[in-house]
Amino acid sequence: MRVLYVCSEVYPLLKTGGLADVSAGLPPALAAAGADVRLLLPAFPSIVAGVTPEGPALPVPAGGAPGLPWDLGPRADTAAGPEPWLRAGRMGAHGQPVLLLHAPGLFDRGGNPYLDASGQPWPDSAQQFAWLGWAAALLGTGLDPTWCPDVVHGHDWHTGLAFAYLHQLPPSGQRRPATVFTIHNLAYQGVFDAALRGPLGLPDALFHLDGLEFHGLVSFMKAGLLYSDAITTVSPTYAREITGPEQGCGLDGVLRARQAVLSGILNGVDDAVWNPDADPLVKPGFSATRLAGKAKAKARLQKTLGLEKQPDALLFAVVSRLTEQKGLHLLPAVVDELVQRGGQLAVLGAGDAAIEAALQNCAERHPGQVALRVGYDEALAHGIIAGADVILLPSRFEPCGLTQLYGLRYGTLPLVRAVGGLADTVTDCSLENLDDGSASGFVFHELTVADLSSALRRAFALQRRPADWLAVQRHAMALRFDWARAARDYLRVYETALAPTTDGTRSA
Repeated sequence: MRVLYVCSEVYPLLKTGGLADVSAGLPPALAAAGADVRLLLPAFPSIVAGVTPEGPALPVPAGGAPGLPWDLGPRADTAAGPEPWLRAGRMGAHGQPVLLLHAPGLFDRGGNPYLDASGQPWPDSAQQFAWLGWAAALLGTGLDPTWCPDVVHGHDWHTGLAFAYLHQLPPSGQRRPATVFTIHNLAYQGVFDAALRGPLGLPDALFHLDGLEFHGLVSFMKAGLLYSDAITTVSPTYAREITGPEQGCGLDGVLRARQAVLSGILNGVDDAVWNPDADPLVKPGFSATRLAGKAKAKARLQKTLGLEKQPDALLFAVVSRLTEQKGLHLLPAVVDELVQRGGQLAVLGAGDAAIEAALQNCAERHPGQVALRVGYDEALAHGIIAGADVILLPSRFEPCGLTQLYGLRYGTLPLVRAVGGLADTVTDCSLENLDDGSASGFVFHELTVADLSSALRRAFALQRRPADWLAVQRHAMALRFDWARAARDYLRVYETALAPTTDGTRSA
């Protein structure tokens, strides 16, 4: 099965969040399961630098060009230079095949791929990702005669227009690829001015309530939801949550209408990157039966962050964007209690200025017990997850979450709110769960300071029962959320999407 995997970022070449980790872990797992997978990526500088090119360039014709059999697709900006093109290559130690989309003036800039230096979306974001979708659609209908995918699998709003274009493009002969669209975070939707329909080559026939129109604007996310054969998201609970108004972000009606083709598949953990026994950023390594290395990681973390060296202090940690979505507006209100109970707090992240300022105030009020590092540092993230006792994820919503999976793997018990993938992966340390051995962390339900505080108290209570803590820690470390399992689930989705309908054809 040939799979065109379309995304905007991939670890370690370009990462702004969990999407990059998924794009690094899932394609190799699909390949190991027998699929022929090629990544289609925008040619941002850091991605280009990590790819070894192969073969000649493949032109990507602009929409509306003379002689083409369709008047569809983004228009070329002749002032910016030549039309976009694709260049094949390979990345990583295993030589993952990739296709890079080069488009003069659109991708050749460093920094954040979505936001400028002031934190605002790039003014040409619609054009950037329309071209990515257009390239995917053309590849899906035979642009490269040597390799035509059976499945086009797009990720998040950046790929949404691929499905609208494929819906309109004539198939290559009688063949049309199956299409699968994965939602990583429904809150980010790629919504743009309706006046861009012309430059993006979107026909008027698609701009209506049951099409791309979203409150008078064009929604890339809605395109993916409406025009794909199958929709997946990154946890079973989130798949249910987004069909309701609270977490449907205005698209719950669309998702309810397409619920028959919507499924949730949990993300995995790349054992080559997140393995406490072999992590090059955490030495010496440790395992569930050899925990001396974890104690050393804790001492090292306390020293690195200027925390008092207290082996018995319950060390809580945050590695996250500091936003209300992550529930971290609640955290400053419980810090005093946390410290009074003998705990410590280590925070690595950046985001909302008010949350940053409140946590900085906590660090100043509790020197040696609370530490804040603003920004992101991959090595420090590994050090924090290895050295902490509890990892905090009090999220308002969380499609899947990877940080709690890393915490489980490293014996750093997750303290989470019961939403999305957090609910699917962490089992509370209630008495009955301690009794049957299923407990793996601390779970609370209401997005309130009181409920968060209650979960913190359960963590301190468990610490006072060392045998129970060790049993929970070992169970957590034994859990496996691997990409091989996720790949099998995605292959089943692909096969279903490829299956013909009762009349012998598949809908576009």
